[in-house]
Amino acid sequence: MNLTLTYCFVAVDDHEKALAFYRDAVGLEVRNDVGAENMRWVTMGLPGAPHPEIVLEPPAAHPDASPADREALGTLLAKGLLRGLVFGTDDCDGTFARVSDAGGEVLQEPMDQPYGVRDCAFRDPAGNIVRFTQKR
Repeated sequence: MNLTLTYCFVAVDDHEKALAFYRDAVGLEVRNDVGAENMRWVTMGLPGAPHPEIVLEPPAAHPDASPADREALGTLLAKGLLRGLVFGTDDCDGTFARVSDAGGEVLQEPMDQPYGVRDCAFRDPAGNIVRFTQKR
């Protein structure tokens, strides 16, 4: 059996700010931008790689989410408590410089970890944690 990860979803509360981070600072390309029912989904990916694609979606985009659920998820997103993304890189320090120079909110400068990687971390404009790891 051959499996591939096709899509993963990241909740964002402002697509324009998210685009500035993921497209302009991180370097992802926009593959699709769709609006429906007062919501918006932007699909992005790594240049030259068909998968996985990252879908930026509103918090609680599920059509059956109650107003209370939407509010709760919005609160968790604002606190940075929803899961984020981890990218692999062959140059952690260079990636850190590019993202921080573009205005990314730094959570952790590049450092060697005891589990065999050098990594750094940022918070995207919605509060999600985005890490960049380089195998040592």
